[in-house]
Amino acid sequence: MGPNELFALEQVTVRRGPAVLLDEVTCQIPAGACTALMGPSGAGKSTLLRLLNRLEEPTAGQIRLHGRPLPDGDVLALRRRVGLVGQQPVLLTDHVPDELRVGRPGLTDDQAQTLLDQVGLPTAMLTRRTAGLSGGEAQRLCLARALAVGPEVLLLDEPTSALDAASARAVEATVRRLISIGLTVILASHNTAQARRIADRVLVLRAGKLVACGPAADIDHLREES
Repeated sequence: MGPNELFALEQVTVRRGPAVLLDEVTCQIPAGACTALMGPSGAGKSTLLRLLNRLEEPTAGQIRLHGRPLPDGDVLALRRRVGLVGQQPVLLTDHVPDELRVGRPGLTDDQAQTLLDQVGLPTAMLTRRTAGLSGGEAQRLCLARALAVGPEVLLLDEPTSALDAASARAVEATVRRLISIGLTVILASHNTAQARRIADRVLVLRAGKLVACGPAADIDHLREES
């Protein structure tokens, strides 16, 4: 285990019937940085992401978190440490404060205001109903809800693909702020420009295989070589 290694995957394979979604993937994902999972639709990005908080399990191979095999720990505790925000913002309550308290019922108003500030939303949002939010506001509220439980890692699955350009930029800015304060982010994206703006490191998947990895600054070269 390297000094900055967060996740380590060893020969990880996922089969679903005759289909191979991931094929013997071996890689390391560092802490305190943003790693982008790149590749075309169907490459295995979302599957890999979901393995990291055990929403899916590998058919073969092993995944370790801080050197410890994932199945050795409690799955609910893992999902508090490793939060997932999906492509479509899914809100679970009628009011913004209630949304922030979904995973943390004892959240104070001051703590709720801090969370909104972290994701670039005004504290006046605490008086709002969730039904009236724009797509970008809803997605940033989903980020704040995930942050409320104090995760170590955020998994983001195409978090801006359903948003207009302005909302996407706002979500990207939020993610960059979170990375700057030390949160680990793992981002599944097919958007090369977005990965270049946000990520430190890129893993390129194609047809379930890891075909390239390296610094995000080399993303064009990596994609050409893959």
